[in-house]
Amino acid sequence: MKKQRLLYALAALVLFGIEVCIALFAHDAFVRPYLGDVLVVILIHCAVRVLFPAKPNLLALYVFAFACLVEFTQYIRLLDLLGLAHIGWLRIVAGGTFDWADILCYGIGCAAVWTAERIICLTSRA
Repeated sequence: MKKQRLLYALAALVLFGIEVCIALFAHDAFVRPYLGDVLVVILIHCAVRVLFPAKPNLLALYVFAFACLVEFTQYIRLLDLLGLAHIGWLRIVAGGTFDWADILCYGIGCAAVWTAERIICLTSRA
């Protein structure tokens, strides 16, 4: 169990580093808007697995729901409503623009991590 937590922590740290690099250096039409959104839900999944290492069957679904909730807050412009849009780091974390493509990317990332979890589970039984 301890080794599993360490692997998820390492994966989360690597993904966080990639996300930071994407935020700082990727100013293109694919990596930043799409790949970054796919990877962020995988990052969240790995971080949650560090805290709760037992095999949560619905974790990918919960992460997807959380990501959609964050996207919804962008749709209603929650940071503007709360007067917090001027806080740069909060704007980066919460995002600023609603986009249906983001939700699709979250779905792809969650499906990928769910599939990977199933493969890992099946191979560990063999």
